Amino acid sequence: MLSERLLSKAVREASKNYLKLYRTTDTVVPGPDPNKKYMLYMHVPFCERLCPYCSFNRFPYRQDRAREYFASLRKEMMMVKELGYDFSSLYVGGGTPTILIDELCETIDLARETFSIAEVSSETNPNHLIPRYLEKLQGRVQRLSVGVQSFDNGLLRQMDRYEKYGSAEVVLERVGEAVPYFASMNVDMIFNFPAQTEDMLINDVESVMKSGATQTTFYPLMASPAVERSLARTVGKVDYDRERKFYEILDYMLTGGKDPQFTHSSAWTYNRHDYLEVLPGQEKRAGADMIDEYVVQFEEYPAIGSGGITYLGESLYVNTFSVKEYNEAIGQGRMSLMGKTVFNRHDRMRYRFLMQLFGLRLDKRQWERDFGCTVENGLPLEMAYMSAAGAFDRNNADEITLTSKGRYLVVVMMRQFFIGVNNLRDQARAALPGEERELLFGSGCAK
Repeated sequence: MLSERLLSKAVREASKNYLKLYRTTDTVVPGPDPNKKYMLYMHVPFCERLCPYCSFNRFPYRQDRAREYFASLRKEMMMVKELGYDFSSLYVGGGTPTILIDELCETIDLARETFSIAEVSSETNPNHLIPRYLEKLQGRVQRLSVGVQSFDNGLLRQMDRYEKYGSAEVVLERVGEAVPYFASMNVDMIFNFPAQTEDMLINDVESVMKSGATQTTFYPLMASPAVERSLARTVGKVDYDRERKFYEILDYMLTGGKDPQFTHSSAWTYNRHDYLEVLPGQEKRAGADMIDEYVVQFEEYPAIGSGGITYLGESLYVNTFSVKEYNEAIGQGRMSLMGKTVFNRHDRMRYRFLMQLFGLRLDKRQWERDFGCTVENGLPLEMAYMSAAGAFDRNNADEITLTSKGRYLVVVMMRQFFIGVNNLRDQARAALPGEERELLFGSGCAK
């Protein structure tokens, strides 16, 4: 446990230092590097109801507000095109991207007409896994990711998801019915809820396997400051001391034993074995290797939409969290950038180290080409710590791969990194005008 606590503290302090938001007067993001491949991230910040554990930019849904917003998204997409970008991949996150299905489909269709997009990934919620939605998404979306979080009815009630999205039994049935519509059907889960027992976790993993989903992602519960109080009120105080045991249970159930059904795609994403298998003469399924943490495959990416976070070159940009200000900016022909932070060389090395290890392989040859030094020389403390902790399975001239302990240590680092990113979101959220602050927090809230 000591190694995890030390690692958590180290990543937390490092994130505080380089994930600070500074006001910017930039009106557009930088143009593309012709030698790099990019993905486009698109944010849809509307939900029918707001979940207590979510730190992403999101607002209560209202149809007129959402329609105006989607129109702005399409305009911003064309601004990105004018900068010279092309994309092979589109990721639509939220919020709930499928909240207004006709507008989402129109936006995806425009993206496909405008760019060289081969695969689209979109998030959704269980109540949208119905034929009317699935039939419209089929062919437009290769990977659909549904937020389930747990198949335990007690936990669903704690999260205010039982009444909103249906019982565990209903959700399980809907996931199974949705699987044939997509090249990849991902089920998003959360582990280490305060009220979760080992038996509940085992039932969650068994339910995922039973669902027929081709992919699953098990996130550790993340108590960032923005949601810490709402989490404590609804599901209880988070206990990180159980996290490793819970991770070992789910990891072994999915990938261990005599006949494992899943294999690792990242430290916390798992793909079903038969889904990934490509027989001679067959082409790889579109979207087969897409995962929620798209930064594994695309280190740099522009993001459009209110609350979108762009990472290009040395700079990380954050779009305004105000939907009203976002629409106004796009209407005036400029992007809605409200803040940025610039990474120094050491920050960029730390970021690459974390993201490639999260993707289960650090390419040492690429590292030397990009940074002009070995990873050992660039990050001596990080390398010494991870090596001493037994995190590396292979560490040769070409690559670093991870042991099972190393995968969990990367989960710890990613958890703390995302808490740092959520703190960045809190800085952007603090600038919301009064009307939108009340939508989120109610009048008189100190947040």
